[in-house]
Amino acid sequence: MSAWRGAALLGVAVSGGLAFYLYTSSSSRKKQQHSDSVRAERAPENSRSNPEAESSARSEVRSSGSQVLVLGLDGAGKTSLLHYFAGNSLIQDVTPTEGFNAVSINKEDFHVEFLEIGGTENLRSYWKKYLCKAQVLVYVVDSSDARRFPLAKKHLHELIAGDPHLALVVLANKQDVAGACGITELHEALSLAEVGDERKLFLIGTYVKKGDSEIPSSVQDARDLIFHMISDSR
Repeated sequence: MSAWRGAALLGVAVSGGLAFYLYTSSSSRKKQQHSDSVRAERAPENSRSNPEAESSARSEVRSSGSQVLVLGLDGAGKTSLLHYFAGNSLIQDVTPTEGFNAVSINKEDFHVEFLEIGGTENLRSYWKKYLCKAQVLVYVVDSSDARRFPLAKKHLHELIAGDPHLALVVLANKQDVAGACGITELHEALSLAEVGDERKLFLIGTYVKKGDSEIPSSVQDARDLIFHMISDSR
């Protein structure tokens, strides 16, 4: 647990003995000097509808290291979070991903590739095709849009049904929006108690703001946690 120092967390026992952690963003964090090497790339925009483009996209985003798959419905904030995971501030609005988006980060002793696939209806059919390569699934939910919780839940449970051991990090994003659902309520809305007794599960409340020069502590905690999980699995 020392590897996660600096994160304010509350350990909660969930049915079946599953370890479940609720992260808060109340901890203060000194600005971290990143020595990570970062490479970002975007696959072809028309990869969602052109079989040849899809084949090209597959080769372009093929992981050469540990892969973290970043999924979630359109508008959840996946691309904005990737900006921060790469150590960049969000200086402008980002458009929804219309294909694949990859960010590669070289740590001191290992390499991690974050692969985001767009969340529009015509792209969700690609999600499972990349799931088998992932060591960690990061599932981003817009916590301010309760009307879409049932749809988010449906796709999440379909994704993880085939692999009871796949580590899962759920990011309850947009916690700064008025009326956003808290992480305890979101845990219930997504039926996370049913994801399986053998799976590592983490639920973290996050937010990103355009123009912030520093990475929000909750996002940094999520990033550190993901790297720790990858390092532990090596």
